[in-house]
Amino acid sequence: MKYTLFLTQRCNLACDYCYVGKRESHMPLDIAKRAIDFAYSHTPQDEDVDIGFFGGEPLLEYPLLVPLTNIIKSDTRYDPCRVKLGLTTNGTLLTAEMVRFFQDNGIASTISCDGPPAMQDRFRHYADGSKTSPLVEEAIRLSVAIRGGNDTSVNAVFGPYNIEHLTDVVDYFSSLGVLQITLSADYGAHWTEADLAKIPASYGSLAKRYVNYYREGRPHYISLVDSRITVMLRGGYQPKEKCRMGTGEFAFTPSGRVLPCERLAATDPELHSIGTINGLVQIGPPRGHLADGPEFHPACLDCSVREYCACWCGCSNYFQTGYYNRPGPFLCMSEKTLLRIAAEVFETLESELGPTFIHHLGYAQPSGDGSDKATGAE
Repeated sequence: MKYTLFLTQRCNLACDYCYVGKRESHMPLDIAKRAIDFAYSHTPQDEDVDIGFFGGEPLLEYPLLVPLTNIIKSDTRYDPCRVKLGLTTNGTLLTAEMVRFFQDNGIASTISCDGPPAMQDRFRHYADGSKTSPLVEEAIRLSVAIRGGNDTSVNAVFGPYNIEHLTDVVDYFSSLGVLQITLSADYGAHWTEADLAKIPASYGSLAKRYVNYYREGRPHYISLVDSRITVMLRGGYQPKEKCRMGTGEFAFTPSGRVLPCERLAATDPELHSIGTINGLVQIGPPRGHLADGPEFHPACLDCSVREYCACWCGCSNYFQTGYYNRPGPFLCMSEKTLLRIAAEVFETLESELGPTFIHHLGYAQPSGDGSDKATGAE
């Protein structure tokens, strides 16, 4: 069960592709407490309580984040084996004190960065257009120095504007010592047929780099590859790994409005609302954004890789087609290509190195914050 708290919808950046409706707002402590109680109360005993701090830029509300962490951990229902805490930040405000606080309190933090300075500064900049890359690179180095490369996670957005440079992005993070790399597609971008045609070569180059890291004895987690290997080993996505927007996933805005997914925090607060923390919460996604007819796109029904495909991701589908249950051409091309490449990577490394991926069977699929399905906001 995944719960996201928008500590604020303010942000110190003006990223071109951001999907969060920016507002001068912050989450009052009483709303945050109710959201935490909602999380504890609505999670079955056999599921984890995944609480994420989000924004805007959540570190603008660091003075709120600290007591909230204490409230979560001091609750009588707190179980360190079940409760997972996470935070996604643009990195520009990160300090050593914050990194150590996250480390001491088991908060998995992800730094959003699109890659080398030229890529980072193209879309992730300040309102006046000034660069963010120097501060963000410093933040990544700081995290690596304190937490190490395995516990430093980055999230890079890619779209038709840089699809051909994914290996450059990965190499850049690797040069900084980062071993946990999530590559998130900008599903809301305009993907042309020419852009889609670039996907096989781009993903293929990425797969070769992934294999070489293993051969060199320094494996990296790269979401696009690892998550698909996990899916194949498990025989497809399991029920609780699929989109459960409004049933197993909730997001709370500073005003207390409840959304079925944090990526649906659009400019209009009513657009995807399923209620408020003070009133009735509708269980399930809003019906207004579901296309009539089959649950999935008719073309998906007979697809041979349907059970291994993320065609069920409501927010990714919405950004492409306007409907939670209708994937677009980019997702179809991307998923089919990734599954083929993941199979090739698996076969190559297992034949060369012996059992390599057995530990993937124990991993849950990434979701929402810092995942391969993200569209680009912090």
